[in-house]
Amino acid sequence: MVCSDSHEVSQLNELKIDLDALSVIAHYNANSDIIMDEQMPIFGGYAGGIEETTIVNIATHINAFVMSNASWHLDGPVHIRWGSTNTRETLMIAGWACATISEFTDMLSGNQYYPCAGPCTEMCLLEAAAQSITDTASGREILSGVASAKGVVQDKTTGMEARMMGEAARATAGMDIEDVNKVLDTLVSSYEGNYADAPQGKTFQECYNITTVTPTDEYVKVYDGARKKLEEFGLTF
Repeated sequence: MVCSDSHEVSQLNELKIDLDALSVIAHYNANSDIIMDEQMPIFGGYAGGIEETTIVNIATHINAFVMSNASWHLDGPVHIRWGSTNTRETLMIAGWACATISEFTDMLSGNQYYPCAGPCTEMCLLEAAAQSITDTASGREILSGVASAKGVVQDKTTGMEARMMGEAARATAGMDIEDVNKVLDTLVSSYEGNYADAPQGKTFQECYNITTVTPTDEYVKVYDGARKKLEEFGLTF
């Protein structure tokens, strides 16, 4: 790993740190590494509700630069019940926190993506789009995704989810906030009732040609369907 790569260190929940992380930070600083400080505040956990978790989220950004001498901060508010960053509550937290950081500081901020659904499902792509729309509209510099199926299942991540993240961001850039909120309200409403039984989707090997590293026709059709639905919700690609 060269000095131009981001070197990660993680805060603990909430606003905690351990001696191992402090040693890692000292090592990174001694080598003049680019430091990425990561923290995922938990909605419904120690911090509490939406407003309280947003305050904690902003504090973790500041803490990253003060404590870790970070080059940039990797965010990712997560829902304590669903283990996802794409719920209505966590999107509100991420959006408000990033808008505040963007307005009053020059800190670089990224966000992690953890949809409930797995690859090759419309729900997974819509979840990724919702977070990308939120991030872009709130001034997020870095989009870090997508860890489908909550990022905990082997081989359940593909490039198609990241493609949706990128295309949704491009489509959102320049939109008025009122229009963005209308799109998001309709979009999140379309999938938020399915967290408990979110489709597991398929593995990378099942929805990609592993020789050419290209998506199957089935996944392309699913992707096109999700994109069409986003257009119906008011997003212009």
